[in-house]
Amino acid sequence: MRALLAGVFTAVLLGGGGGTVAASQAVAPQAAAPLSAAPERIASGEGCAADIARYRAIQENDLSMGHVAKSVYNQIKKEIAQAEADCSAGRDAEAQAELIASHKRHGYPTDL
Repeated sequence: MRALLAGVFTAVLLGGGGGTVAASQAVAPQAAAPLSAAPERIASGEGCAADIARYRAIQENDLSMGHVAKSVYNQIKKEIAQAEADCSAGRDAEAQAELIASHKRHGYPTDL
């Protein structure tokens, strides 16, 4: 009798207990999907041109990941275009102010 119980106990521990094999197998963790805005795509530097490039890269990433609606993306894209026009014309302060206003309006951090 003890031999029979020991055999059943061993079988259960080794996964022979009716369906426990699948439950006892380890599940391999899945790798996270890479971000579409890789660090090399995000501009470095200072000034309005770099800030615009960073904000644009963030928006493209947010759109591709589904974090922002297309209609909101289109609005931000217009705001970025206006800031870019001011920046190109040498109006850095105006471009920075427009970027900060866009960040605030759409809930992004404003630590430019």
